[in-house]
Amino acid sequence: MAEYLTDLLEKNGYKTTIQRKTVYEVLCENKDKHLSTEDIYNIIQNVNPKIGIATIYRTLLLFEDIGLVYRHNFDDGFQRYEILSPHSSEVHQHHHLLCKQCGKIIEVKEDLMNSLEEIIEKQYNFEILNHEVKFTGICAQCRDKEKEDGRKET
Repeated sequence: MAEYLTDLLEKNGYKTTIQRKTVYEVLCENKDKHLSTEDIYNIIQNVNPKIGIATIYRTLLLFEDIGLVYRHNFDDGFQRYEILSPHSSEVHQHHHLLCKQCGKIIEVKEDLMNSLEEIIEKQYNFEILNHEVKFTGICAQCRDKEKEDGRKET
């Protein structure tokens, strides 16, 4: 995987540094999570405490610019990053479920918007390049906890 990073950086006129490689490794190791800059910083502190948070911010901006990561805004005050597949030439987002109580982010793997996109493109003569859908609500664990807490009070 580090070879892919080096190739992508060089193709865009950048060098591979220890800091960039470390951030990339953290993203790869946590590819199913939506890490914030602060999350990445906290993980990296255990590996290389000399890497500062400003370096991580700059690295993530660079990674976004060269198409290595996608930045999400889940309305929780943090920018969260998701590493993009090296085998995908285009970014087409999946959907997310956001729990308003515990902050859990659940990925919806199925892309259920394809047929809606086709209708919109035809009806409005509009080429859709991407979409982003966020569903907010309360996850099963929080609902179960509420039920449990309700039973304890009675």
